[in-house]
Amino acid sequence: MKTTTLNAGPASSAAEPKQDSRQGGKRKTSRINRFMVSPSVLVLALWMVIPLSMTIYFSVIRYNLLYPADNEFVGLENFQFFVTDFGFMAGMSNTLLLVGAVLLITVVLGVLISLLVNQAFWGRGIVRILLISPFFIMPTVNALIWKNLLLHPVSGVFAAIWKFFGATPIDWFSEFPLFSIIMIVSWQWLPFAILLLMTALQSLDQEQQEAARLDGAGPWALFFHLTLPHLARPIAVVVMIETIFLLSIFAEIFTTTGGGPGYETTNLAYLIYSQALLQFDVGLASAGGLIAVVLANIAAFFLVRLIGKSLTEKQ
Repeated sequence: MKTTTLNAGPASSAAEPKQDSRQGGKRKTSRINRFMVSPSVLVLALWMVIPLSMTIYFSVIRYNLLYPADNEFVGLENFQFFVTDFGFMAGMSNTLLLVGAVLLITVVLGVLISLLVNQAFWGRGIVRILLISPFFIMPTVNALIWKNLLLHPVSGVFAAIWKFFGATPIDWFSEFPLFSIIMIVSWQWLPFAILLLMTALQSLDQEQQEAARLDGAGPWALFFHLTLPHLARPIAVVVMIETIFLLSIFAEIFTTTGGGPGYETTNLAYLIYSQALLQFDVGLASAGGLIAVVLANIAAFFLVRLIGKSLTEKQ
């Protein structure tokens, strides 16, 4: 019995030029793509590298705006002075307390209010718009509204309510300064949480809820076993985004309390501002800025890792 062998040489040799041409076309397209993207990448790199380089340079020299000629190299002295200063520990504790309290208030009230406005009632659309609208107010305007219209000890709305019930009005920014800042910032960021959570509730499976009700599940069981697990992802997104922005709260503190009394409402952002523009110590403020950047990146890293892991596990 004879066997015939087929020679595949010409076919394979004919396919090689086609494959080479495809690879050459891909390389050419890749070079064109890199060339088109390179201007924006270069501008972005300069926009990040130049300020960072200047901040690092100023952080290792003694540079005060009142004495610009005295700018000798001091190494890590600015970092040591900033970390050992009493204002640093006060700023750190106030920052953590402010971020934690605002997150707790916005998440808890956001879930409750979203559940309320998710029910059908007359004028629900108008109520939703009113709930979301504070988020679009500028932080400085938001602080002025609370300072002059709501929390003013003489002509504020809260003072009028206190007088109506025969109580003595409270000077909020003197007696409870940090709590006042927490109220202002929470009112600003609560609509953001409501918007995300209210949107997430629209995709909640109603048939699953009806089946649970038929099986005898009550409101608390529905909330803890169906609604809350469904809101886990949007709550994680709210926590991550709000934390990144709340670490740099400044306008509300600057407009209302000026970081006082003492250091009671001074966070890291306001402490750096006071070192740079109130005490004119650019070197010390630059060191503080780098420390704040490192701390913010550490917090963002762990938030992204933890929340990203929880999101992938739920998929």
